[in-house]
Amino acid sequence: MSNYLPIEIQVEILKKIPVKSLIQCRSVSKAWKSLIDSSDFIAHYSGQQQHLLVSYHDSTDFDRKYVSIVDDDDAFPRHKVSLTVPAPVDMLKHSRIIGSSHGLMCLYSDYGETAVVWNISIRKAVAVNVPNVGDYYRYEAVLGFGVCGETSDPKIVKITPIVMDSTSSIPWQIDVFTLSTGAWRRPYSTNLPRKSLNFDCSLLGVVVDGDFCWLVTDRITMDGERRSINLIISFDLTSEEFTEINLPDALAHFQCRHLSMSKLRESLVLIQGYLCNDNVFHVWMMMEDGVPKLFTKMFTICTPGAVVLGVLEFRKTGEPIIEILDYSCDPFEDDSSLVVYEPCSKHITNLGISGMCSFSSYSYKETLLLLDQTDLTTYDI
Repeated sequence: MSNYLPIEIQVEILKKIPVKSLIQCRSVSKAWKSLIDSSDFIAHYSGQQQHLLVSYHDSTDFDRKYVSIVDDDDAFPRHKVSLTVPAPVDMLKHSRIIGSSHGLMCLYSDYGETAVVWNISIRKAVAVNVPNVGDYYRYEAVLGFGVCGETSDPKIVKITPIVMDSTSSIPWQIDVFTLSTGAWRRPYSTNLPRKSLNFDCSLLGVVVDGDFCWLVTDRITMDGERRSINLIISFDLTSEEFTEINLPDALAHFQCRHLSMSKLRESLVLIQGYLCNDNVFHVWMMMEDGVPKLFTKMFTICTPGAVVLGVLEFRKTGEPIIEILDYSCDPFEDDSSLVVYEPCSKHITNLGISGMCSFSSYSYKETLLLLDQTDLTTYDI
């Protein structure tokens, strides 16, 4: 092919090849290896096929398992592959995925010392030591992860609010790690989130249209009473500026612990659940319609006969992936199942994966990011 086609056409053809075959193409010739390994090709390559990463605790050996499912129209969910995780992921104990962006996953240890950026497609991961600030009981870090759309540079942002004393004059500390420099620094922007805002570490954020978003609560005084109002804080992965997004009243004054975030394609989604009714969830989508941004209720998830433990992700077709606990199961068993819910027919399709009520799921496409990183790299503070 290289003897007859211009280099520009070769590049376009190679961009359409799946990652596994592309890695093999690096062995064809030095010219192809140099092309595929170039920073420009790595930055602009994006696979065509969408996948779902499923993480859960196995009920037999209690180990955390990772499964990748091809999200296609015809064979879903038959094409499942159990993943062998790289050493940095395997060594990260009591971890959870805190973000997914441009085909990369970021895991963070509950011990708060290490984050790992993982490319599932090329089986490569790098570890990042996370700076610690002060007393653990007074400071509680919140992390976000995403890839800058302009530079393709993976970033980790760490917000360290003061937990026990919101009136203290000590400012919040914001740190940003960029993979290109391998170091932590202060953000470009100085507009830090207001100190009245409360970040809940148990609520995971999501990357939408170049912004990492957190669901937070604002503590205000109204009519002499202390109240909490829900809103969204976004962090622009390019300019590194923070922005507040207001929610409609139905969501702003709802109990935050019954709200969660996800995304459908490139739109932000809020899932509204109810303490008194554990098989009904409302799905709201943020619509780009000028300023302010509008939220519209898209549909309601209703599963009579099963307890919905969480709405985890959405297929490329828009169907939600949910974790359920069947009423017919032994009440003393902790096993749950992952299913796909069809909003129109209310039909449920079981994905054939059961675990210990600990599922998480993230969509991703194949990428070459991290290809230029050395195996088992650890970035110190």
